[in-house]
Amino acid sequence: MVKSKINIPDLKDFLDEKSFKYESQAFINDDPILIPHQFNNHKDIEVSAFLTSVISWGNRKSIINSSKKIIDYMDNSPYDFIINHTSKDLRKINKSIHRTFNMIDLNYFIMSLKNIYNEYAGIEEILSNKKNGDDLQERISSFKEIFFSINHPDRTRKHLPSPLTGSSAKRFNMFLRWMVRTNERGVDFGIWKKINRSELSLPLDVHTGRIGRELGLLKRNVNDHKSVKEIDSRLREMDPIDPVKYDYALFGLGVYENF
Repeated sequence: MVKSKINIPDLKDFLDEKSFKYESQAFINDDPILIPHQFNNHKDIEVSAFLTSVISWGNRKSIINSSKKIIDYMDNSPYDFIINHTSKDLRKINKSIHRTFNMIDLNYFIMSLKNIYNEYAGIEEILSNKKNGDDLQERISSFKEIFFSINHPDRTRKHLPSPLTGSSAKRFNMFLRWMVRTNERGVDFGIWKKINRSELSLPLDVHTGRIGRELGLLKRNVNDHKSVKEIDSRLREMDPIDPVKYDYALFGLGVYENF
């Protein structure tokens, strides 16, 4: 079995092979990315992907089921619902949707997304605007501040990350991977054109973090923003053009191979 002491050229070959293996359409079947793959319209893909990513923690089957409930709540037309909903369309009940994400949170996300599309021309415009930060991680933090710039419940802020305060922003980085990376292998979507895939960061979680440490790509023992920067630098040594393709390798080794 490959161990953490192997040199970078050997490690690159190993991870290239695993990335190719796991970035396949079979990956979609039991992953939250299944939800946006139900749509063809780019805006529907974007909205469903964003909301799915927000609740992507815990068991993947549970995430998919919870996301389906959100899409059903939005009449299976997520972008149209965002843009055209009124307060009468929002159910005023305090009901859990996925763990600590409840109806109060979802209703605010719907209202804030409407504001984002109407006032800022959409999510991509904010995240590609260098006035909001020199790199994507800074812009994620800026996006959070913009997202909560209208009147909001304090409890809902916890559902978006801020890398500038130390978050690994795993779920947001996963959403960015979905939107930015090419669709040539049929998994990610590549519908955003204003952000280069070389700018993306690894969606660092318990699986990718553990495998990264096993392979010597990561020394820090916590999954935080500093760890993302550390492992990003190593992945960019191996592929500066598309470093986050290795998310498939690290995740696959952790989940499917029990590496």
